[in-house]
Amino acid sequence: MENRKVYLGLGTNSGNKKENLTRAIENLSLALGLPTACSTFIESEPWGFESENSFLNCVVAFDTHLSPTELLDTTEEIERRLGRTSKSHNGQYSDRTIDIDILFYGNEVINSDRLTIPHPLLHLRNFVLRPLHEIAPQLTHPAMGRTIDELLAELSK
Repeated sequence: MENRKVYLGLGTNSGNKKENLTRAIENLSLALGLPTACSTFIESEPWGFESENSFLNCVVAFDTHLSPTELLDTTEEIERRLGRTSKSHNGQYSDRTIDIDILFYGNEVINSDRLTIPHPLLHLRNFVLRPLHEIAPQLTHPAMGRTIDELLAELSK
């Protein structure tokens, strides 16, 4: 399989947040190779649930030969290794040590029981669009046909 450019959204709001993101990037690098781009870490408020703990987020890009399902398995294993005990279910979010979301996998649109790519909520999340815009402002959302620059401008209105 040829390499695909993938963009991963990382977030944490418990423990040493900067260390959590750094360790996640290190683990991803061991599995996928060095990142081709990494945004700065940005602080954000919890989204979709109440918490006293703010988040630290970033977006990291990699070139990978892994299939989308293999990539999902890899990110879930890294989350478990770094202390994530459960994913959100039915839109119920909670505090977490690390969350790794697959935002884009090349230009593919995937809708399966296990995986939806592009991430179905990324265009609604400032904490995803801001760091993604930093590293790939002209990246085009394959299902929406709009660039990250355009999606961020729309969300900011």
